[in-house]
Amino acid sequence: MSKEKNLESIPVGSLGIIALESSEALGKKVNDYLVKWRNSRESEHKSTIAFAGYQRESYLLDAVCPRFGSGEAKGMIKESVRGSDLYLLVDVMNHSLTYSIHGKKNHMSPDDHYQDLKRIIAAVGGKARRITVIMPYLYEGRQHRRTSRESLDCALALQELTSMGVESIITFDAHDPRVQNAIPLHSLETVATTYQFIKTLIRSIPDIRIDSDHMMVISPDEGGMSRAVYYANLLGLDMGMFYKRRDYTRIVDGRNPIVAHEFLGSDLEGKDILIVDDMISSGESMLDVANELKRRKAGRIFVACTFGLFTNGFDKFDEAYEQGLIYRVLSTNLVYQSQELLNKPYYLNVDMSKYIALIIDTLNHDNSISGLLNPVERIHKIMKKHHEDVKNRQQ
Repeated sequence: MSKEKNLESIPVGSLGIIALESSEALGKKVNDYLVKWRNSRESEHKSTIAFAGYQRESYLLDAVCPRFGSGEAKGMIKESVRGSDLYLLVDVMNHSLTYSIHGKKNHMSPDDHYQDLKRIIAAVGGKARRITVIMPYLYEGRQHRRTSRESLDCALALQELTSMGVESIITFDAHDPRVQNAIPLHSLETVATTYQFIKTLIRSIPDIRIDSDHMMVISPDEGGMSRAVYYANLLGLDMGMFYKRRDYTRIVDGRNPIVAHEFLGSDLEGKDILIVDDMISSGESMLDVANELKRRKAGRIFVACTFGLFTNGFDKFDEAYEQGLIYRVLSTNLVYQSQELLNKPYYLNVDMSKYIALIIDTLNHDNSISGLLNPVERIHKIMKKHHEDVKNRQQ
């Protein structure tokens, strides 16, 4: 999407980005792209009143959520937001932040981050022209359907945000996009990260041969099958799938334990494998799958997950890397990444800040983002170039 195209329409309002503390690092990167693009743009309309405040040194607004000694908090915005087109960035999975409650240190949970988001929306007080929430990891996205008498937390949260005046919510690789049925009159966009993953993989591993003779896409379970099918179709690869045999008579850590992984698919011998999923939580099932693949004589194993949560730490991944089970792990900077993770020899960081900046820039001009949400052309272009590079290298 050309940057000139965006200038054909007047901005919805003066652009404002509120990056909550959980998304501070990502917010700074997104802001840097927007400042760079907008300050380098030439337009005859730049001096008109409709473009007032279009070029600024920063679009980040000063907003905080201070806490009392009791652990209670409040949202504060320290500058005017009247008439602004606001974009609120929040990472509900940032476990690195703490606050004091009765003198004891408490780590912020997803519930705390979500509550802070609501506090900032409340502080806006209806003065903004429009509010868009960018929540890369959808809060309570795994609690998206009811299987017994239980709460439907994700649907409740979406309804709560829209009732507070949020016009649209942007998330990435939602666990189940059908949860948008909870807010049928509002917009919930679930953005795919496919293009950025493929680009990172090609740039980091230039010798990788992406064709059906040398590579295969694997879904670690039946739930992620549509994602794996999408990757396989785009890259022209075969697809395989594991399904989990569970013990439904017991519940361990809130779920039925996995008894075995069964494989459905063609011969894997010698092929590089791309395992795609939406998240690495503890990572145990992912490593079990890698183990099963190696038993079937698979080549290098690449694990690509949008959200690298690593809830049980990195020890098992370190071990799997040393044993040659996994070759590389790719995940995005959409959720908090510790320095320890970034230093791992097997870890590839997929930077999503430019993509978020493009989405914000386009929406601020009230243009369609459907071209950005469908990366097929861009993927075909980068794949064509990669195939040519591989061919040249072989000659």
